Amino acid sequence: MTDNALDRASGTTRRYLALFFPFLPAERWLRTAPRPPDAPLVFAEKQRGAMRLASVDAAALAAGLRPGMPLADARAQVGELAVIAHDPVLDHEWLDRLAQGCARYTPLVALDAPDGLILDIAGAAHLHDGEAGVIADVENRLARLGMTMRHALGPTADAARALARYQARPAPDEAQATRRLPVAALELDGEATTALVRAGLKTIGDLASRPMANLAARFGAEAAMALRRLLGDAPSPLDPRVAPPPVATERRFAEPLGSTAHAAKVLAELAAEAIEELGARGKGGRHFRATFFRSDGLARTIAIETGHPTRDVGLVMRLFAERMDGLADPLDPGFGFDMIRLAVPRLEALGASQLKLEGGAVKVAAIDELADRLATRLGRGRVRRLRPADTHIPEQAQLELPAIDAPAPLPWPAPDAGEPPTRPFHLFDPPQPIEVIAEVPDGPPQRFRWRRAFHAVRRYEGPERIAAEWWRRRDNGGLTRDYYRVEDAQGRRFWLFRHGLYDEKPDPRWYIHGVFA
Repeated sequence: MTDNALDRASGTTRRYLALFFPFLPAERWLRTAPRPPDAPLVFAEKQRGAMRLASVDAAALAAGLRPGMPLADARAQVGELAVIAHDPVLDHEWLDRLAQGCARYTPLVALDAPDGLILDIAGAAHLHDGEAGVIADVENRLARLGMTMRHALGPTADAARALARYQARPAPDEAQATRRLPVAALELDGEATTALVRAGLKTIGDLASRPMANLAARFGAEAAMALRRLLGDAPSPLDPRVAPPPVATERRFAEPLGSTAHAAKVLAELAAEAIEELGARGKGGRHFRATFFRSDGLARTIAIETGHPTRDVGLVMRLFAERMDGLADPLDPGFGFDMIRLAVPRLEALGASQLKLEGGAVKVAAIDELADRLATRLGRGRVRRLRPADTHIPEQAQLELPAIDAPAPLPWPAPDAGEPPTRPFHLFDPPQPIEVIAEVPDGPPQRFRWRRAFHAVRRYEGPERIAAEWWRRRDNGGLTRDYYRVEDAQGRRFWLFRHGLYDEKPDPRWYIHGVFA
């Protein structure tokens, strides 16, 4: 059963709004740079060994220039031509900002790169006086940003996209409009499109009137599947840029908020509402995402994370304050925020906890909060914790992970009461080679040279034999290690090991792996 069939069975109707920005690179560039006087604007890049047009503005299009045309031909056709280096990365960033602003209408916004967006507006139209209200609001806000836009509605994402990009004349309904589309709307390769036109199949309606099996046999399964997706007979799923969060709260304002401080107070109210919902579910939040929608159509998202699930409003707002204070580009309300949304995309179970009488849990919570605040201010990868790993190889027995991402800690192995530590506090990674005089075979060290200094061994303890992991031994002949804790004549203590037994290697090497305090 297709997505549309499932929607009909459940009594729901999917509605998609596709937005197409034909001059996105030029209009993005003109936001920060003045337009060249009386010169069409084109964006060029190297394609197949030659400079070609990647995009053009409205004036260049009217002059007959098209994307894909060689730059030399464009210069010959239009004398005065402003040529800008095409920057697809900046174009994608601008498209993503437009998508972020369109999230005010629906959380299901997908990028249709490089120059389009697709919105699933099912259930959202009632907030804007129907679909016509949504479209009018989108047009108004994007016009303020200087964006030229074509749009179309459709029952599937593929149909809405094709109508926005290829519809040339109006039709009485969406079904008729879809059937009038040229076969180019299937966006097959050039040879397949040419073959369809030569066969007299110039529109989607011409294709739809033919048996699907015949189309697949003659023009390939890809053509048949593209047609089925366009007509809604095959799934046309939407891949949103951000998955809908399990918990979200929002506030809309008739009069935009012009103060960041006022917006922060509203965010605290939204945080309290979200955490009340988390408490009802028995969950805690690990990731909180605040989006501030400006009245000009742009939006700004600020996100925080915690190392453990939380329902503490104070902690959440302190982390947001840390993040806002540390922004290189401060939060700017522009002409005001007309909507604020707080989403909690990551939840974990959080039950009631019992504090210890000695206050140990309070200290742990304070350390966790400090780690969260430092990670929020400095960056999630800058604050790290050591976690024990399930291995007996000393240099692999701990992992350095971001404090935010660290899993529940395993217990560190503790020495027996009254016994000295079996591992040094200072570990060399990698171990440092040394020269050793020792009893053979497999005897303890008697004297060794390290960093140009000789050390006479007065006492030793060992060996502690650590075998190589069996899978490494099988793959690359891993060697056994014999570790010794030794003390020299001056009372300094070292951790040495012989890498390999004499029956494994004829001349095993010695290494110093650590120094005891």
